[in-house]
Amino acid sequence: MSNGGVFGRVGRRAFLTGCLGAAGLGEVGLRAEAGPELVASTDEFSEGPVFDREGNLFFTHGRFVSRVTPDGRQEVWTETEGANGHKVLADGTHLLCAPGERAVLHLDADGKRLGVASDSCDGEPLRAPNDLTLDGRGGVYFSDPGGSRERPVGTVHYLDAEGTTHLAAGGMWVPNGLVLSLDGRTLYVAETVPNRIVRFAVGEDGSLGEMEWFADLPDREGHQAEPDGMAIDEAGNVYVAHLGTGKVRVLTPAGKLWRSLEAGVYDASNLAFGGAAMDELYVTGSVGHRSRTPGRVYWLKLPGVRGVPTLR
Repeated sequence: MSNGGVFGRVGRRAFLTGCLGAAGLGEVGLRAEAGPELVASTDEFSEGPVFDREGNLFFTHGRFVSRVTPDGRQEVWTETEGANGHKVLADGTHLLCAPGERAVLHLDADGKRLGVASDSCDGEPLRAPNDLTLDGRGGVYFSDPGGSRERPVGTVHYLDAEGTTHLAAGGMWVPNGLVLSLDGRTLYVAETVPNRIVRFAVGEDGSLGEMEWFADLPDREGHQAEPDGMAIDEAGNVYVAHLGTGKVRVLTPAGKLWRSLEAGVYDASNLAFGGAAMDELYVTGSVGHRSRTPGRVYWLKLPGVRGVPTLR
């Protein structure tokens, strides 16, 4: 299926760094120079945007992972029992959270399964892995919110470079998106039900310290405002896809709400930076509530920004 849109125009630039990412803010402040403009459409709520080194944009929706090529062609890349957060590793292979399979999957560059990266921790099966972030040392943090909307049983896990899954944090109300600080010493986690962002100090072995409050996000009367996927910029500002609000929230390193960007979608679910200068923001989500309306991917151009690659 073809989708000409804005991606066909911006995607042909020489190089799109393949990373969930980051943007540094210029002194002029953050504003959208262009967008939101439509990149891709699906029948289902969309999630998990990420670029590979060839400039292909991947995003998840329902059972599928789709790919939008640099010339704007949209196609199904792989199928699972349910796909969510997604990252591309330095060797070109992929890690995919598959909550329907209660696992984190390892895929090759063509979407074929290489194996299961994680499906249990300390002898207990995972419940519903949701999102993940790379630590630059061969390790991966991922959230598992399964069953935690009703009670605080959500967890964050650390999958180390040797392939062992560790329990890093627990007792959370729907841990969702997560991203590391620039120096790798702090892990930010979106805690969906309380509509807040929390943080953890990161140990040398990948372990996490005590959970600390970082920021509360704005409520929206009559709507279910909840944080989802996150990214970080060169200045240490944290970008949050804010479900139910149509916004991307930008928090300062001190946790203060600095800016709100139009996401293009009502249920903004996740985001990734790309473009030759890493100054283009791609936002996934749905036009209405995620349970019953089609998915979209939108593009924003942010002047004066500089992205930070995931592969550090």
